[in-house]
Amino acid sequence: MELREARLDREEGYRLLEALQDRATREATLPGLEALAPGFPDWIVTSLFGGTYQREGLSLRDRQIANLAALTALGGVEPQLAGHVRTGLRVGLTAQETVEVFVHLAPYIGVPKALAGLRVAAAALAEEVPAP
Repeated sequence: MELREARLDREEGYRLLEALQDRATREATLPGLEALAPGFPDWIVTSLFGGTYQREGLSLRDRQIANLAALTALGGVEPQLAGHVRTGLRVGLTAQETVEVFVHLAPYIGVPKALAGLRVAAAALAEEVPAP
């Protein structure tokens, strides 16, 4: 088997991160992480957003659905889950579709984890959707 070279594009990673994540999420995460673990944020952005996200086969919208499912199944990652709920809205998920992801997960990951995800989603969605 011949292995193909992985595409890693640092500049594209930072461009995509800026397009996907809101400024508050970026500023709440990267500087503090850089102070704690120098170079680690750059590795994350370059390998994830400049690598994994650059692969063909899934749209950004589909990737966010997968992220919501994975983070909810993990549990205990509420800040990241809230950020991905907001990112989902930025790539075309509606609030209703976002909620439905968590409902759909219940039989697969358990009702308590699905409910925990819904609580995080409700708070994130409330921040993003202005009250009438």
